[in-house]
This record gives sequence, C-alpha cells and structure tokens, in this order.
Amino acid sequence: MRTFRSRSTVLAATGAAVFALSLTACGGGGSDTKSAGADTPETTVSVGASHGTDANTDAAKTAGSSGSSGSSDATKASAPGGKQAASAAPVCTTKDVAISAARHGGPPSTHIVLTAKNTSGHSCRMTGFPEIQFLESHKQNVPAVAKSKPAAPVVLKAGAPAYALVKVSDGGVDESNEPVSAFSVTLQGGGGMAAVRAPGSGGIAVDPAKALTGYWTYELRNGADEF
Repeated sequence: MRTFRSRSTVLAATGAAVFALSLTACGGGGSDTKSAGADTPETTVSVGASHGTDANTDAAKTAGSSGSSGSSDATKASAPGGKQAASAAPVCTTKDVAISAARHGGPPSTHIVLTAKNTSGHSCRMTGFPEIQFLESHKQNVPAVAKSKPAAPVVLKAGAPAYALVKVSDGGVDESNEPVSAFSVTLQGGGGMAAVRAPGSGGIAVDPAKALTGYWTYELRNGADEF
C-alpha cells in the first residue's frame, strides 16, 4: 500500500522548578451505537498513484495532510513524558468519533479503509485496532496484523481522523465471498460498538477466512500496512 493518503510556576529560594500540568482532561462517552455514513455517498480512499483513482483526490489529500499532522503528534507522544501524557487522554468512544468505511484503490476490491473522525470537541485516544464482525454467521473478530501497530499512542485532537486498513478478500472469483452491506466495529478499551455501512450501493464481498485488519494509525504507512 502507499501512504494514504502545560501552570503554576513555583519558585524556590535556590532555583526554579517548572511543572507542566496543562493536559486537558476530557470525558469519554458511553457505549451507544452510532451509525456512520448512512447518508454518505460511496467514497474511494486512494493512497498513491499506482493503487488509487483520480475520482477522489480530495479524500486522498485529506488523509495525507491529516496523517502528516498526526505523525508530528506521534513524535511528540514518543518524546520524554510524551507517552505518559498521551496515555492520560481518555479512550475514544463511539460518542466521540464518527466511523465510516470507504473502498481502497480500484478493482479488484480487496481492501476497505475505516476512518474514525473525532467529533467530540476534545482530544481522545484510539486504542489498539477495530474489532470487526462482518457476518452474523461468523461471530469471531477479524484478526489484527501485528506489524501495523504504531510505535506511539494515537491521540486524536478535536476534528482529527484515525485510519485502519481492512482486508476483506483476496479478490478471487473462486473465493467463499459473502455480501455485506453493514457491519459492526467495536472500539477497544470500553469504547463501545458502532454499526458501519459498507461502501457502495451493493455493499462489499467478504471472505471471512481471508479478512484482516490493521491497527488505528494517523495515516496509512508503506510496509506496515501491506497485507
């Protein structure tokens, strides 16, 4: 895949010590179900010229620019004290984010991209990977790909998105594919479950035996998200 696109100052007689205490605490939501993208037309998220189409260049640019900003946030989170500050941010819940799905690249359609946009007005943390169940007949969650796990916590500022790449099939005509028009996504850490509409008027074809998901990240990354 290609890149998708602190204050009180306390003065002592012998010196000064500054403690940065300005982390904003924000309350998480509950586990209410949020339906995402019910009235949104189909979108194709493309990363890189060799895998995408020109029809949704703006979507790709949005993913790219958000990813660049997110990468900066990730660097800050990995700095001394940064991870501690990041882990103090509340876990994003389905009341905090709007989750949608889009096709990734052109045919054969073997992958989709999940986007979780922070609509809460405060920062929150996306934990782990999306727990996805595509079909009622297959209750187990889609397995996660370990190499896609980011090095630093994914903390979303208000209005910022996180992405997760999801493989739905190998694109073969002889696969045991089943049509999926909507599916469930559960956010780890007590974030609750959301019903997500599959992209396209006819939904997507899913082979449960081949389905895989990546971790939530600020952007889709070369290498780590190739599965």
